Amino acid sequence: MDPQELQQQISVSSQWADSVRTEMGRVLVGQTNLVNKLLIGLLSNGHILLEGVPGLAKTLAVKALAGSLRADFARIQFTPDLLPADLLGTMIYHPEKQTFATKLGPIFANLILADEVNRAPAKVQSALLEAMQEKQVTIGDQTYPLPAPFLVLATQNPIDQEGTYSLPEAQLDRFLLKVTVDYPTRGQELDILDRMATSAPNETTVPVTSTEAIAESRKLADQIYIDPAVRGYIVDLVQGTRKPEDYDVSLKKLIMAGASPRATINFARAARANAFLSGRAFVTPADVKELAPEILRHRILLTYEAEAENVTTDEVIARLMGRVPVP
Repeated sequence: MDPQELQQQISVSSQWADSVRTEMGRVLVGQTNLVNKLLIGLLSNGHILLEGVPGLAKTLAVKALAGSLRADFARIQFTPDLLPADLLGTMIYHPEKQTFATKLGPIFANLILADEVNRAPAKVQSALLEAMQEKQVTIGDQTYPLPAPFLVLATQNPIDQEGTYSLPEAQLDRFLLKVTVDYPTRGQELDILDRMATSAPNETTVPVTSTEAIAESRKLADQIYIDPAVRGYIVDLVQGTRKPEDYDVSLKKLIMAGASPRATINFARAARANAFLSGRAFVTPADVKELAPEILRHRILLTYEAEAENVTTDEVIARLMGRVPVP
């Protein structure tokens, strides 16, 4: 498609994103970064992990996004006693007919809110892993495709670790982005007080777009141009997590394992989505820099030395980004 024509189509097609932002803004105060990253996940068809202390509107943000779309939504509260069948579904025996019938679980929805995902045991996390990666579920000897779009938006609490099961690296790598949700500013908290400190606060949104419109936008986003220099910048950042000594010798003692090629792929997908939401038909280095922390923070394993020195993954990423040349 001609770049100018693509630019015009993106300008028209991306209008639904502004409508969703406005609708979510009716129930959310601030959290602009969170809303933007949720839209990027929606456009990129990628799952998102939200991490933040309780009370920062993680669950409310996901519910507000689901309410803004004409799509099926399911909230699953993950607990230590949850079973894979509670998530996926199971075979039910009907004695009068002497037959088995399949009862599909709550995962058969377009948007899944996996609340406190790290509280589920390993078997449940493995079942979720197949659904996230393969977009299908196996019950008995039958395989059932999940609806399209299918997006897992998972939340976890970083401070209360009692009764939790750490997500394995294989599952963390399946998430497109890991977004940390921060505290509101003083002005935002005053606005929250005015809006929400009532017996019946407004926490519902109405549909303003459809899954069909999002599917069309995805096709346009896939055509957004990434210059060879920007592609090289993406690869250099990912390679830098594996060979940090090429850019900063002091980083080698802090990184045990770097990001996989899936990070490179997700960089391109998310950068295109970010450009689309900005109304552009091309990706800039600024798109890549903006997304780097969310793309990389759950894909880098730190050494014991880094943990002993209280060095965070975000600090390592910031140091690496300061060394890798920007085109």
